[in-house]
Amino acid sequence: MLLEIAKDPEVRLRDVAATARITERAAQGIVSDLEAAGYLTRTRVGRRNRYTVNTDSRFRHPNEADRRISGLLALFIDRFDGGTRPAGAQGAAPDGPAAPSPAPRDGS
Repeated sequence: MLLEIAKDPEVRLRDVAATARITERAAQGIVSDLEAAGYLTRTRVGRRNRYTVNTDSRFRHPNEADRRISGLLALFIDRFDGGTRPAGAQGAAPDGPAAPSPAPRDGS
């Protein structure tokens, strides 16, 4: 859910639900939980909602509490690497170590 919203902050929950293959009601519940936990905010724009992902939010699990969700988003969304943000995201660049460079090929 969070990835789909981060990709398109103006996405309709109906479309997110269809992508996730869940009911629209379940999608509404998940978004409400994410909003209550501070992972995103919902703003009414006319008859639609616009979502803003708070990329500075930390994971809740104690083993991952030192990591921001921006690191997870960067794995799946190109716009989250190098400190750039899509229109619906707020926060700092992803934390954690940089990915290692691929090993050079020997040409065979």
